[in-house]
Amino acid sequence: MTVTRRPSRLHHTAYVTKDLEATRAFYEDVIGLPLIATYTEMDELFGKERTYCHCFFELADGSALAFFQFADPADQAEFGPDIPSSPFIHIALNVDADTQADLEARIVAASIASPATYVLEHGYCRSVYVTDPNGMILEFTHDTPSAADGDAERRATARAELARWLAGDRRNNNPYRHAA
Repeated sequence: MTVTRRPSRLHHTAYVTKDLEATRAFYEDVIGLPLIATYTEMDELFGKERTYCHCFFELADGSALAFFQFADPADQAEFGPDIPSSPFIHIALNVDADTQADLEARIVAASIASPATYVLEHGYCRSVYVTDPNGMILEFTHDTPSAADGDAERRATARAELARWLAGDRRNNNPYRHAA
């Protein structure tokens, strides 16, 4: 099936926070994402009237990261389980090299230290990871110039590579790292 119409960009992604001000300070003051909207609402949701506030922090393309906080502690507990803190559950944001360096400096200046921060050289990109006040991991990734060179091949072989993996063939296929 060929799909000709698809979503144009991320509008927002949403999470629940226990502390909107700590979240605001991190995303706006340290990371540099402006707070562009704050909505306080009361709605009948899932069989109960609930009062909540949600804030949107804007990325350069107009998309946003959004965070909710509930007025009622019972609602907060129901909808705001802790965000899993795992390196494999994270948000990856694209940055250029200068922005990545600037973010690293701001993270250090904000005294956010290891193990909350680390750098990983994937070969096709360089990633800086930091943990936000909610325990969520953010990745700021900058593609290497050579990554674009292999883009057409990656697109052409994506399904075959997935089928290979699913069939049990676990050989490395990242030409930038750990070549066989």
